[in-house]
Amino acid sequence: MLIIGEKINGTLKKVGQAVLNRDAAFIQDLARRQAEAGADYIDVNAGTPATREPEDLVWLVETVQAVVDVPLCLDSANPEALKAALERTTRPPLINSISGEESRLTGILPLIPGRTAGVIAMLLDDSGMPKGVEDRLRVAHKIIERTRAAGVPDEQVYVDPLVMAVATQQNGALVALETMRTLRAQYPKIRFSVGLSNVSFGLPVRSLINQAFLTLALYEGLDAAIMDPLDRGVMSMLLATEVVLGRDRFCRRYTGAYRAGKLCKAQ
Repeated sequence: MLIIGEKINGTLKKVGQAVLNRDAAFIQDLARRQAEAGADYIDVNAGTPATREPEDLVWLVETVQAVVDVPLCLDSANPEALKAALERTTRPPLINSISGEESRLTGILPLIPGRTAGVIAMLLDDSGMPKGVEDRLRVAHKIIERTRAAGVPDEQVYVDPLVMAVATQQNGALVALETMRTLRAQYPKIRFSVGLSNVSFGLPVRSLINQAFLTLALYEGLDAAIMDPLDRGVMSMLLATEVVLGRDRFCRRYTGAYRAGKLCKAQ
């Protein structure tokens, strides 16, 4: 499974301040630690107003690439910021994200083919946040029709089923899992990505909730997650679940993590 490090997000107070102050050391430390913890991609989100976001996102791209060799996930809904950042990436990035909203489909989708490693597609549209599985499936069908028409292969589309916080929507995780299960049967080559920490928002000991959902989502075929690679509990659960599901050949990743002292001891 692809681990997309979530820590460089300008909507977080300290990161946002670092972007505004051009504090490269702070950003580079976050990038290094996530890469060392096992991140396959580093998400970069400037979180600044649209007028200055292109400049800020380019700065983040150049700052992170100066110290880590892992590819980036460009996180923005602003086509101009994404265009500017794409010109500075040294390895094909993921784009986070498109959706069923017409502005994103027309503004961002043309940037994807041939220039990126894929795109995360959120299952919402201009009618708002979908309430259940059927609404999510409707949006998914629309998005996949458009990505195919644009020349993006299904295996480069990472559908985000929009897991909701279970503290406020009790069946929020189950809806996301059922959406994944149904879409996998209909589109066997598409992939799935989630924002893992969304499921635990508002609850104490959030890592436990994240671990529980991650295990279930992996069983349903989760391919990627925007998550905290510095959370040893989540990372350990990921490795253990992949062993149980037969996705870790000869248990090499798990035993390698054990020898490196990266596994969290069971409590």
